[in-house]
Amino acid sequence: MIGQDCVIGREGPVTIENCYVGPGVQLTSGYFKNAVFLEGASLGYASHIREGTILEEQASTAHCVGLKQTILMPFVTLGSLINFCDCLMAGGTSRKDHSEVGSSFIHFNFTPNQDKATPSLLGDVPSGVMMNQRPIFMGGQGGLVGPCRIAYGTVSAAGTIVRKDQLKPDHLIIGGAGKGGNIPWKAGAISVSKRIIMNNIIYIGNLFALREWYRHVRRIFISSRFPETLWQGLIKTLDLGLDERFKRLRAYINGLDGSTLADQYRFFEQQYHKRDQDLGDLKLRDQFMHQLEPFKSQHDIYVETIMALPYETAQIGTLWLQSVVDKVVSDGGFAS
Repeated sequence: MIGQDCVIGREGPVTIENCYVGPGVQLTSGYFKNAVFLEGASLGYASHIREGTILEEQASTAHCVGLKQTILMPFVTLGSLINFCDCLMAGGTSRKDHSEVGSSFIHFNFTPNQDKATPSLLGDVPSGVMMNQRPIFMGGQGGLVGPCRIAYGTVSAAGTIVRKDQLKPDHLIIGGAGKGGNIPWKAGAISVSKRIIMNNIIYIGNLFALREWYRHVRRIFISSRFPETLWQGLIKTLDLGLDERFKRLRAYINGLDGSTLADQYRFFEQQYHKRDQDLGDLKLRDQFMHQLEPFKSQHDIYVETIMALPYETAQIGTLWLQSVVDKVVSDGGFAS
């Protein structure tokens, strides 16, 4: 579907294949497949946007950006000449106070052992959906080696390659020259990394939290500017993302030398084969939905409504969504 007031092809040819394009979206030029763009999203010249990608309200990219299995929450901005596949990024409170990735940035999402169990979480879903967090800034001419988790308020200096989780908020990461070396290496020899598995499961937990948010919160905003078809596209595309993450983690675990984790993981994946089950603390969910209703009636528009919520109400929603993440992580066999 293509919503009203969209601008498509202003700077060059555009190919759109099975996408859901909300109102006021700008697709300047490029290729777009199996993706969702919500109201006011903007993608620059020569974009290459593939399956599983969601840009929420007013998220944007400049020219020559490649995305696949990537979710940008409201206001998140990417510069130019960026490869940012397999990421979820949140943070910021407006178009003037937003998370950003600088130009010539790469998310390294493919290993020498040819696996992609490498999704990176910049911010998170439980707090990110509330649009009340400190922005994240990843400096240009830099990179991020997945899978990583990055806290709100993090700043990486230009030219920095981030290789480790940054879980403490409001820190500056300054990269130095890489340490040289030359050591034996055998292709295909994968050792167990609890961190890699845990980061993948936490990422999956965040996707399930976002799915619950879409199912219960986004749904009440269905209107002429957010039609049910667009809402269904969100669910469908998010399910593509979950399928991808399960597939990639399964392949990683099955490739581990002498690992006993395969059966444990298989049971975990089977638990979540049914997607529409209610997850997390349902009392918190119902309490949040009850407190949300008067603000929805007053503002009606999604972004304005969520941003108008008092801290106490937003915190209830965050705790509900965090309980979804915690349940998934617990079932995965790792504590967050």
